[in-house]
Amino acid sequence: MRRELFETDHELFRETVTEFLKREVSPYHAQWEDDGIVPREVWRKAGEVGILGLGVPEEYGGPGVVDYRFNAVVTEELCRAHTTGPGFTLHNDVVAPYLVDLTTEEQKARWLPGFCSGELITAIAMTEPGAGSDLQGVRTSAVRDGDAFVLNGQKTFITNGINADLVIVVAQTDPDAGAHGLSLFAVERGTPGFERGRNLEKVGLKAQDTAELFFSDVRVPVANLIGQENQGFIHLMNNLPQERLSIACSAVAAAENMLAETVEYCKERTAFGRPIGKFQNTRFVLAELATEVDIARTYVDRGITLLNRGELTVDDAAKAKWWTTELTNKVMDRCLQLHGGYGYMMEYSVAKAWQDARIQSIYGGTTEIMKEIVGRSLGL
Repeated sequence: MRRELFETDHELFRETVTEFLKREVSPYHAQWEDDGIVPREVWRKAGEVGILGLGVPEEYGGPGVVDYRFNAVVTEELCRAHTTGPGFTLHNDVVAPYLVDLTTEEQKARWLPGFCSGELITAIAMTEPGAGSDLQGVRTSAVRDGDAFVLNGQKTFITNGINADLVIVVAQTDPDAGAHGLSLFAVERGTPGFERGRNLEKVGLKAQDTAELFFSDVRVPVANLIGQENQGFIHLMNNLPQERLSIACSAVAAAENMLAETVEYCKERTAFGRPIGKFQNTRFVLAELATEVDIARTYVDRGITLLNRGELTVDDAAKAKWWTTELTNKVMDRCLQLHGGYGYMMEYSVAKAWQDARIQSIYGGTTEIMKEIVGRSLGL
């Protein structure tokens, strides 16, 4: 089905992103997968061509255009290039709203120019060893002491965790209030007591640095409080729909890309004297996948339109997130099967795509949590 989401400006921006990835990312991505991290210089180069800081006002170095369609272009092109290492989507889609919408003028002036230039890499730290989708389980604490909060605790599975210069940390400031006693703090690189643990070895997303973070009596200035004290849960709930739509955008783009590659493979690969695409089973599998991916794309594009209007609801985003990520895992599995033994070889892109896709139904809120959100929206 023909898409009607993008306009000329978006397609011109797409050319910029595509050329950047072709020149600065794709030739080196295999090495970054071996290294487990993307060099910081790549972030600075991305900043130079305007890929970072989308939605940031011009006075702080951004384009000054609030239009999520530009974010979607970056996400789609990263997926099409099989370049899962650069954490640009986390930076642009997840962290940016906190730094643009919840910060003071002083904080904006301090952080946003580097955010846009790639000099300041960001992360957000919610998950803990004992608390994932359930934010009420957060045990990291922040206790007020004069002009600072003293932060103690541990976070894990933090994307950009090794490279990050600024981490938005979710901590308990009112332990008696559960989820409604959370606050958000910007913890900067080099702050005494802030330590990084392992760069975690993962099933997929090998080039993306994912780390453990430790906080031991870290004194965070009151000036680094993001938003309002004890309002962190509300701030998170307001921004999670965009995060989940971002994951859905990535899921659909990855599924589209692998489906297209598999169709071409099935036209060329022969068995029993004819292309495997000529067998009814192959055609039916691909027809089913093509239909479901098309329907998912239509829903996600509609979600982008609603987000731009400020009308995307929590349950809209939850539906998009769980459906598209489960579909992507299905697409990758079926496409790998159609590649036969070659699909299990890492030299074929379907093998890596299969590995990379598995996390999507887990991070940003598991499929089970998304269904719980949808179920509650039905009054159940």
